[in-house]
Amino acid sequence: MSDTDQNKARTTHFGYEQVPVEEKVKRVGQVFHSVAGKYDVMNDLMSLGTHRLIKRFTVELSGVRPGHRVLDLAGGTGDFTIRFSSLVGKSGRVVLADINASMLGVGRDRLIDMGITDNVVYTQLNAEALPFADDTFDCICIAYGLRNVTDKDAALRSMYRVLKPGGRALVLEFSKPRNDLVSKAYDGYSALWPVVGKLVTGDADSYRYLVESIRMHPDQDTLKGMMEQAGFSDCRYHDVMGGICAIHIGFKTAAKSARAG
Repeated sequence: MSDTDQNKARTTHFGYEQVPVEEKVKRVGQVFHSVAGKYDVMNDLMSLGTHRLIKRFTVELSGVRPGHRVLDLAGGTGDFTIRFSSLVGKSGRVVLADINASMLGVGRDRLIDMGITDNVVYTQLNAEALPFADDTFDCICIAYGLRNVTDKDAALRSMYRVLKPGGRALVLEFSKPRNDLVSKAYDGYSALWPVVGKLVTGDADSYRYLVESIRMHPDQDTLKGMMEQAGFSDCRYHDVMGGICAIHIGFKTAAKSARAG
């Protein structure tokens, strides 16, 4: 079988649906193109505002300081870039990166309107093949984006490659609640998101995919193992809201970087 035929035969999940690998990027792109204009409004509605506190906690775990170079991967409308920009200061740099042009456009317009222009650049890219040199960033953050990546292992390896020795990666993502009652309550609540999405954005299907993609995402320990397999050291995670979300952290040590080279 040729490489082309093998690629055609490979499938992955798009929510609960199995689709050809090459089709997932296109379909995820359509989802976020559809919701880009109302993305922040829906985040507030779906999380009842708690996403702001979770993001603040994630930034506190980042260790970002003045002069650092930070990659805000799958950064969308720029929530993290806004926070990182103030931390790195004039001597630092934040790259707001997303695979989706519509989301990136909303983020760029938002930051420009806020006057945040001196230390931020914008790049449209695929997380599976980051177009940066080895050992570029002090911190890489991907928030609510890894579950949408087709090849998560490739993305984690790419993140590890462009991270500086001593740098850290943070993965904020929906995860698996620890308590059965919390899990059932969360399942019932999130089942309403497509209804709200239809009312606010006119698009129920995109938010149905969102719910399904959360269900299909690896649990906390599985993702920790994936990060370790990609090369990260001292991997750990913090459950948030009983495990509804989790913040994973991994480091690139100088010794591992030297061996990898």
